[in-house]
Amino acid sequence: MKANWNYPTSIRFGPGRLAELPDACRELGIARPLLVTDPGLAVLPPVQHALQAQPAGLYTGVKPNPVGANVTGGVEAYRAGGHDGVIAIGGGSALDAGKAIALMVGQTRPLFDFEDREDWWTRVHPEGVASVVAIPTTAGTGSEVGRASVITDESMGLKKIIFHPRMLPGRVILDPELTLALPPRVTAYTGMDALAHSLEALCSPLYHPLAEGVALEAIRLVHSALPVVYRDPSNLQARGQMLTAAMMGAAAFQKGLGAIHSLSHPVGGRYDLHHGLLNAIFMPYVLRFNRPAVEGRIDRLAAYLGLSGFDGFYTWILELRSQLEIPDRLQLENADLDELAGLAKDDPSTSTNPVPLTLADLKGLLQEALC
Repeated sequence: MKANWNYPTSIRFGPGRLAELPDACRELGIARPLLVTDPGLAVLPPVQHALQAQPAGLYTGVKPNPVGANVTGGVEAYRAGGHDGVIAIGGGSALDAGKAIALMVGQTRPLFDFEDREDWWTRVHPEGVASVVAIPTTAGTGSEVGRASVITDESMGLKKIIFHPRMLPGRVILDPELTLALPPRVTAYTGMDALAHSLEALCSPLYHPLAEGVALEAIRLVHSALPVVYRDPSNLQARGQMLTAAMMGAAAFQKGLGAIHSLSHPVGGRYDLHHGLLNAIFMPYVLRFNRPAVEGRIDRLAAYLGLSGFDGFYTWILELRSQLEIPDRLQLENADLDELAGLAKDDPSTSTNPVPLTLADLKGLLQEALC
């Protein structure tokens, strides 16, 4: 269970590899790192062990759904401490914030000028982007191998994707020992997030056979490992499989996402809810809506998993959600479905849904999934 991978970046995989953090920093020329994490994780063993292995400044101002102010605070801490690189450790929120901080330390424009729209990424001064070592402690977003961060614009209550190729961390440490203490609920939500990434990448209509193959195997790993780690949190091999699946899902979704994510983003931004939970709730409704366009692909996926066609895969999704104690629907008070549908329509993920989406389609999906 140890390997070194170079796709899509340099990855050290295996139990105990957090001890190699000083080597990873040295390889990137980082001598005075700023470690970015969330306040809850800061006092727990993963961060304490990281700081013992590699002394660093500490920034903990990261919310579960990071906002622009969290990035601004991190940039201020980076500059005040004279740091020369970032160690991002934690779940997707800490990784996204750490990557955004590393992007912004050398920029003069505001953060949301680099939203993933049109060619806005070309506004970045690339030489100003700091190097990042990414260390996930959850198996969900795969942000450790992503070139983007999801940050909430507080002025609009809206999640936005910040993108630049140099946001891809230069070194990644995937140590399954760091995920052993995850609470079952977090294991469930993050695992379903990993599944959503690969499922939507597989179903995207764009042509990218490399990403499609990666997505297929990532789904197989989730199919095998997620029920195991939920029942037996100490299973290190299954923990490693889920870390790998999460990383693979993020590599695959450069092929595109879809309505699962375009619905989750505005609901999560408005109600500050866990992204993986929202993906899990929307998943079967979107899958059923997309069936006319994706049934052939899902049939092939089902055969790979030993299931019986689209219906067998769909049934497995419902059974998995039940095993993970995820509700069928989400209760929101005073939800403005017209507004949420409009925000979902504008989300970049909508453009690669396999079935073109109208406002009425998105509102109908929200009505099905919300109560």
